[in-house]
Amino acid sequence: MAKKTVKDVELKDKKVLVRVDFNVPLKDGVITNDNRISAALPTIEYILNEGGKAILFSHLGRVKEEADKEGKSLAPVAVALGEKLGKPVKFIPGATRGAELEAAIDALNAGDVLLVENTRFEDIDGKKESKNDPELGAYWAGLGEGIFVNDAFGTAHRAHASNVGISANVENAVAGFLLENEIAYIKDAVDAPVRPFVAILGGSKVSDKIGVIENLLEKADKVIIGGGMTYTFFKAQGLEIGASLCEEDKLDVAKALIAKGGDKLILPVDNKEANAFAGYTEVKNTDGPAVDPGFLGLDIGPKSIEKFAADIAGAKTVVWNGPMGVFENPDFQAGTIGVMDAIVSQPDVKSIIGGGDSAAAAINLGYADKFSWISTGGGASMELLEGKELPGLTALTEK
Repeated sequence: MAKKTVKDVELKDKKVLVRVDFNVPLKDGVITNDNRISAALPTIEYILNEGGKAILFSHLGRVKEEADKEGKSLAPVAVALGEKLGKPVKFIPGATRGAELEAAIDALNAGDVLLVENTRFEDIDGKKESKNDPELGAYWAGLGEGIFVNDAFGTAHRAHASNVGISANVENAVAGFLLENEIAYIKDAVDAPVRPFVAILGGSKVSDKIGVIENLLEKADKVIIGGGMTYTFFKAQGLEIGASLCEEDKLDVAKALIAKGGDKLILPVDNKEANAFAGYTEVKNTDGPAVDPGFLGLDIGPKSIEKFAADIAGAKTVVWNGPMGVFENPDFQAGTIGVMDAIVSQPDVKSIIGGGDSAAAAINLGYADKFSWISTGGGASMELLEGKELPGLTALTEK
């Protein structure tokens, strides 16, 4: 890419500011999934091996008022990161700025790591972090020595003080390895794919994916639709959908997408339906795309799995965002598993999962190591797939 990366700057003995994405799930103070911490290790370890002093910034959850700080400290993350790095990580509880934090940073030696407290703590008084307060961005930038490494793809679609704000106040704002890889895999797959290029989109709402579908209809050879948003498309075609999820106000949008897509837009041909979302007493496959009255579609059916596999066959680039059904329930995960099987069985395929529920499905169902790339950012991935520029990326220094 045309932006500078962490390899383009001299790090030795420098206080290097790093935006990471440590927005990990916590339960009773215990991290339940540390994938995001692991994903940041290559960049952090590179900085340390080059003799830099790593000063890390991350948010954790949403913080709007003082009471929201409960359970949102990054203290457990500092401990977990230290275990992975094999060295202590300096942490000042509650400190996103101030004399104690500044003194701790000044005391760092080459190869040391410090994690700043949850950047969202700055949102309590005027949303200074999430609204990119100029004074806050300049202050955080002043804690380093002219080098900022953005490795938080998950927030790259947002202009926050801890990414865009710091970038505006340093000589070199560069990409870390994770951010570099995310851009290379997702953006390059969409803008310069090896063909045939198949895009697979699932999830519950058409409204969440309008821009993505429109962009991919221009870029991909086939666009396969599954998940809950299927039923808005079905109803737009005049089909019975029973009690299935439907966005009534998006029927005209669905009609327009069907017309625009033509043969390139591929919809399911059957469904797995149940007589209730929870507490159901009957589950069955439909004969065709229509859902029976009193039932709701919760997954694609076996004929659709077979059809989608045939549509994926021979693909050299596949981008997938959104499960085919309620994959968390074993009764309705066959469609998502079937699509994953079809993707990973293609020889020499570049297979990319665009974060969010798709990533969770691949990880939870044991497919994580079978894909070329699993994105760490749902919203950022979506905006890249939509063809949008990401503020966090735009703010980086050109080579």
